[in-house]
Amino acid sequence: MTEPERAALLASIDRLYPAQTAFLARLVQRPTDNPPGDCAPAAADAAEALRALGFAVEAHPVPAALVAANGMASATNLVVRHRFGPGPVVALNAHGDVVPPGEGWSVDPYGGAVVDGVMYGRGAAVSKSDFATYAFALQALIGSGLALRGAVELHFTYDEEAGGEIGPAWLLARGIVKPDYAICAGFTYNIVVAHDGCLHLEVAVRGRSAHAAQPESGADALEAATQILAALYASRARLAQLRSAVPGIAHPTLVVGLIKGGINTNVVPDLVTLRIDRRIIPEEDPAGVERALTAEIEQACRDRPGIAVTLRRILLAQPFLARPGQERLVALLQKHARAVLGEDIPANGVPLYTDARHYAAAGIPTVLYGAGPRSLLEANGHRADERLVLEDLRKATQVVCLTLADLLST
Repeated sequence: MTEPERAALLASIDRLYPAQTAFLARLVQRPTDNPPGDCAPAAADAAEALRALGFAVEAHPVPAALVAANGMASATNLVVRHRFGPGPVVALNAHGDVVPPGEGWSVDPYGGAVVDGVMYGRGAAVSKSDFATYAFALQALIGSGLALRGAVELHFTYDEEAGGEIGPAWLLARGIVKPDYAICAGFTYNIVVAHDGCLHLEVAVRGRSAHAAQPESGADALEAATQILAALYASRARLAQLRSAVPGIAHPTLVVGLIKGGINTNVVPDLVTLRIDRRIIPEEDPAGVERALTAEIEQACRDRPGIAVTLRRILLAQPFLARPGQERLVALLQKHARAVLGEDIPANGVPLYTDARHYAAAGIPTVLYGAGPRSLLEANGHRADERLVLEDLRKATQVVCLTLADLLST
């Protein structure tokens, strides 16, 4: 790519910037909370917005039974393909489903309001922003007229918050997509090359109800659950001693994120359920983690009469690990980020789990890179007032576009 060609690509993205921010605002204004995960209507609207940009969009509805089995109401995956010529296929993947907004917002979480160059709204940074990054990087590349080889695909899915099994994993397993490289939703100031896995486990503690005036006649499920909780919280100190060698990832974590149970104030609880989030560092064996945690929970109240404990796996997400060829994506992204951002950006791991793991598990060299700040905390990801500095959107689009141009010109 010559310097005039590079300058023309950057100028094209600058010209497209107003349309790009309007496109992102449209996506933010369409709620896609997951749960409940009724995302097919939003996918239809996103498809319409993509077609308005001139793209041919494939809609791949997920069968209702499979959607329900993954705890959602509806899901449609979108695929856009543009072939420049024979050569490698590069997938750009982002998810359009979001966590519910919660409390504490100072603006409408579905407003897409822009204040002082910052867009606010659920999904503005995680990761509807990268629908915009990737779509407009591809549009600029198509409009450039550069002689390129290979193809670019947009994979826009709607189930990341439920695990990604009926999004990227479903597209890959059915052979609908077969990319040679993948860039997945991320942030502007670092490249993610590895991340944690995650086990979500539901624990049901069953006892026997009784009148609160005669508690000894029942079997208190909540009291038994407190023994499990004590064991789990004691284990967190041990997990902190298990350190990862991957920069950016510290150690395994464990959180009890949800507790439900009881009948009434004056009744001995007969059922208490716990939901556990156990993050798995790349060095751990996910199946072994699940076996150990299951044994620890079962042991905690094994000797309590009248108490039964059952466990149900909700999610077991594998860690995202490097694959041969990843280094090529990293080198190109760092090269162009240095030119666009004026600084060197790191390649590191993060203690999250994302859809990128599905591409890596299929043997595809994969990284995370897209529009956003230096950290999830700075973006208020999964918190009130989620935000995206729109200048980061423009710069990330330039970095991705230049990277694609280099990758497809060799």
